[in-house]
Amino acid sequence: MPVSKDFLPIAGASGQGDTTYAINQSIRFDDDKNNYLSKTPSAASDGGKTYTYSFWIKRNTLAKGEYIIHAGSSYAGLNPGDYIYFDNTDYFRSWHGTNTLISNRTFKDVSAWYHFVYIYDSTQAISTERVRFYVNGVRETSFSTAAYPSLNATSYFNTNTTHYIGGANSSASRLTSYLAEIHFLDGYAYGPEYFGEFKEDTDIWTPIEYTGSYGTNGFKIDGRDSSDLGDDESGNGNDYASTNFSADDQVLDSPTNNFSVMNPLANYYVQHTYANGNLEETTSTSSSYYSYSINNIGMSSGKWYVEVLFSGSATAQMLVGISDREGQGGTHYLGSQSYEYSYYNLNGKSINGGTQSSYGNTFTQNDIIGIALDLDNSKLYFSKNGTFQNSGVPTSGSTGTGAISITAVGSTQNGFYFFGAGDYSSSYATTYIWNFGQEGTFSGNVSAGNNKDSRGIGNFKYSVPSGYLALCTKNLGS
Repeated sequence: MPVSKDFLPIAGASGQGDTTYAINQSIRFDDDKNNYLSKTPSAASDGGKTYTYSFWIKRNTLAKGEYIIHAGSSYAGLNPGDYIYFDNTDYFRSWHGTNTLISNRTFKDVSAWYHFVYIYDSTQAISTERVRFYVNGVRETSFSTAAYPSLNATSYFNTNTTHYIGGANSSASRLTSYLAEIHFLDGYAYGPEYFGEFKEDTDIWTPIEYTGSYGTNGFKIDGRDSSDLGDDESGNGNDYASTNFSADDQVLDSPTNNFSVMNPLANYYVQHTYANGNLEETTSTSSSYYSYSINNIGMSSGKWYVEVLFSGSATAQMLVGISDREGQGGTHYLGSQSYEYSYYNLNGKSINGGTQSSYGNTFTQNDIIGIALDLDNSKLYFSKNGTFQNSGVPTSGSTGTGAISITAVGSTQNGFYFFGAGDYSSSYATTYIWNFGQEGTFSGNVSAGNNKDSRGIGNFKYSVPSGYLALCTKNLGS
């Protein structure tokens, strides 16, 4: 089975390569937590007739309604109110009473960052100019439904009613995504050129610093203060209250440095569930499923480092390692085929092609396994709580001291390796919490180690071997 485009190194809106303006973090929303930001602003001088929203979003799930921003008389997406959201078929919608726009295209990329600019200006004489939205710098013009507001119509947005970023009374409608650099402009109808630009000679849309006015109710929320994620950085002091957030919901993943996460699209045989920004996977207890999940960025060269913490039964049978493909069947365990290599918790052995070999120590719940993958020398190393097993020396190059020798990546079926984890049995549900460098507390389970890779990127619990990198777009290059 060929690897789909969803599992290959990402481009486009991913924030790949260098940029002169950096967004350093994002805010992680998760439907299980029902975390949201809220505020009741003062009434706008024009009754909410003109305003602009700009935000970056990295989706974590599909086929699920997600209220991104909404306002009205009721919390939780009940009428009356106004909404900007993805529906449960992945179309983008705006709703202003009986006036609505529904995009003709869906938004199903869970690996890249999208930039949305949403403009409401009911003072425009031409009806189609009264609501406009742009995705990655390009105006959306194709709609399955297009009902525009009447001239000078007011909306709930930018009026004296409670506004929400995320949040809903049903998990089916809660935001489950990363949001970065949220701007609201009161009284201004500004296009995407105020917030981004195309990288020279490419179709890659990148952020630029917004330097314009915000108006009375305007704000800039970028999550730079982990203890106050709704802090307004515009200078207006229009802070949003934070509900059900913790400090670990500030994540280094951003439009200018997009980190790898686990891939919920590679789940046909696996039947895992995903949470906390696709950094947390929980396996199935069905007797038909004990396959493995993989991350969403394939690696074809270089040296890469990642950590994973185990949370679950101490007697669970856990496997962590690499593969050149997604799971091929419900009982396709990691290490069962030729181009798969895993580390088995119950006996500390490595597994490749179904054969177990002596390797290292056993591990269990709350242990952190580090994976150092050297594709330049076709070597694989595992550490347990910071100590590399089998006296491994990841910096030993072609000598491969203590390493597991792997098939050269160019000789694999798909030409890429992926990080992966899954069970060796269907008896227990196990939770694997990953850190590709973007969130060093493993969803608040440990204290961050504040260790960076060789380029000064990331936040890992343990020291990163010299020359190894976090798996993110700044380290992939342009």
